[in-house]
Amino acid sequence: MATPGQTHGSSLEESKARDALHTDRGATTIEETVVQKLAGIATREVPGVFAMGSAGRRAFSALTERIPGSQTNVSGGVSVEKGERQTAIDVSIVIDYGFSVVEVSQAIRRNIIQSVERATGLEVLEVNINVTDVHLPEEEHDVPQEQKTELQ
Repeated sequence: MATPGQTHGSSLEESKARDALHTDRGATTIEETVVQKLAGIATREVPGVFAMGSAGRRAFSALTERIPGSQTNVSGGVSVEKGERQTAIDVSIVIDYGFSVVEVSQAIRRNIIQSVERATGLEVLEVNINVTDVHLPEEEHDVPQEQKTELQ
């Protein structure tokens, strides 16, 4: 990951958004979990993303989702390094068979950058994507919980 805090070319509009976080009247801080959730949601919106995280992470999430009252963990598979005005994001995904890794990765990167920068004013320096597995059509018993509820 790039080190948040390095300067990176940006437009005047992006600069104004970042400066809006630190004003004469006070500062707005954004926790890493906010960026993780935004990045997780943005990733799940991309066609071809079957699930997020490693096999161990997905198994843990499947167990916790069975607990009554628990919430879906949208930030699983996302790690963030965040400075005051910049962030770098790593995402681990399982891709659906038949989709182009290159095209899905580009769409994820574009969606995360747009979502995080618009919602937080932070500059996204980089989005690294780790494809951990390919979901095959015959593996339907592996459908993530959030997709099972959508199919019903």
